[in-house]
Amino acid sequence: MNKGIFSFLVFVFSVVSAQEKPMQIAFLSDVHFQDLYGSFSDNDFKGIVNPKTGKATILRTMDAQLHSTRIFNENYFAFLKALEDIAQKGIRIVAMPGDFSDDGQAYNLRGLHKILDKYHQKYGIEFYITTGNHDPVGPFRQDAGKDDFLGQDGYPLGIYSKENIGKTDHKIITRDIAESGYLEILDELKDFGFYPKKENLFWSTPFSKYSLKDYSYKKALQDADYAKRIYNVSEGFPVPDLSYVVEPIQGIWLMAIDGNTYIPKNTVANPADAGNYKGAGIGYNKVLTNKKHLIDWVKNTMSEARKYGKTVIAFTHYPMIDYNDGATDEIKKLLGEKKWQMERVPEEQVAQAFAEAGLQIHFAGHMHINDTEIRTIGKNMLVNIQVPSLAAYIPAYKVLTIHSPDQMEIRTEVIHEVPRFNELFPLYEKEYDVLKKEGKKTIWNKDILKSASYHDFMLFHLKELVRLRMIPGDWPKDLIESTKDLTGEDLLRLVQNKGLEEERTDTEAFKKWKMEDLLLDLYKFQSADELAFKDIPTERLQQYQVLEKRFDRYEGTDALMLKLKSIFKILSLLSHGDPADHFEIDLKKRSVNRL
Repeated sequence: MNKGIFSFLVFVFSVVSAQEKPMQIAFLSDVHFQDLYGSFSDNDFKGIVNPKTGKATILRTMDAQLHSTRIFNENYFAFLKALEDIAQKGIRIVAMPGDFSDDGQAYNLRGLHKILDKYHQKYGIEFYITTGNHDPVGPFRQDAGKDDFLGQDGYPLGIYSKENIGKTDHKIITRDIAESGYLEILDELKDFGFYPKKENLFWSTPFSKYSLKDYSYKKALQDADYAKRIYNVSEGFPVPDLSYVVEPIQGIWLMAIDGNTYIPKNTVANPADAGNYKGAGIGYNKVLTNKKHLIDWVKNTMSEARKYGKTVIAFTHYPMIDYNDGATDEIKKLLGEKKWQMERVPEEQVAQAFAEAGLQIHFAGHMHINDTEIRTIGKNMLVNIQVPSLAAYIPAYKVLTIHSPDQMEIRTEVIHEVPRFNELFPLYEKEYDVLKKEGKKTIWNKDILKSASYHDFMLFHLKELVRLRMIPGDWPKDLIESTKDLTGEDLLRLVQNKGLEEERTDTEAFKKWKMEDLLLDLYKFQSADELAFKDIPTERLQQYQVLEKRFDRYEGTDALMLKLKSIFKILSLLSHGDPADHFEIDLKKRSVNRL
């Protein structure tokens, strides 16, 4: 049977099935897909041979992974596991809120296309994607590369798009490692939402002039053209915007917002200079100043949706609401304005602008965290649901079930077991031996290669990330030095010595953990929200509550005590946020309830 006909029949069957049961949409964010088994169009290099499988593999070093907020390699297997999981659940619509690739290189985009097409053909899954700050890294294609691929001998290997860039002598040159721009991404992935399909009931962009009433596939196809999706991010600097809204199933509008805002560094430079644009990692704060047409588009779309009785579900790469559970001011007070990625926290005006535009349900990624935040502005309620990354702790995706236009259910599906997640471990053994041989001062903990599951592997990744990057980068050195040897018992004695106890507490049980455990648990809650409770001993959680109450009552001026008080306040706020695992949204009552 013709593949196109088969795909259409699967789609029709999905529509009929969807009408018989509640509509479900899976959200997979920050996949950061890197094609371990890909190939280059202009170079015969296929990677290094894995002694465990005999397969050539293009992978990054473990050292690079453990200094990054995402892994680069094992998430390949987690992505396949999540797609299988989604397929088995019978979900036939998947939305991907950005960073679907790791820097948009051509070979990664081809590999992603191949996998998405496979699941579309096999299960009839329709994929709708939007861009993140890693796809594209900038609005236009630019030469690039990485110094930290793994070579056959265990040493780093550089792969670059041209000769005169990069730090390593041992290198591979291929144009397929360059960072694609919008045009290249659109060309490769247009079948996954960026272009309309005949079976779509509606499709348009912020620049479309037609409405649902006079919609036609022909008009939509014309408006999908790259040249018709351009705006001035700054006067005289035209850049693309790949936002779109689509109706894949009767009554449901998926709004894919391209939140990337690439602002020129030099306003007298050539607008076509790919290197003259700042990254988009700050997110929606720049939309308010340089991409205001998106807010108008959302407002008009919501108005049109109400007119025709459509339910709008929006997704973007970037959060619209502060995701720190009310702890942002305390974090700034303790660590400073520029630590803990504070520049990425959206200002309150962002939530206000989109709530006033009528947006109600929004799924986001970018921060690699599990979280839910709610803002009520007048009669409008905006719910921002942070989708975790498969490439970070806690690895998970979200499933939205639409029971009615006013009743939504969200469930977080954690990926615990992943087939083949340890397939590359023998290659890391080589890398570790080289690092040890060279006497590198700070080296990653080889025990990560003993991980029994993908969940354990990602938890170990967080532990090493905190040790190797977060603590040295975010925290005051004097605070870490003065507290690193403190146990829970020491912290309890500190508050008892200040006369803050109402009753004496058995200190013996507090000896089991140290300050480093407390800081790691802080990051667990920041990353996984309520899902972190399962990865922290119950006894320790109870002891934290005791200490939180004691430090909260401290009113003195001792600098260390005030910092510890701040740490426990942040821990308390991050561990008591809005429902973020399994919950329902009642738009009529404007409430979010834990299930």
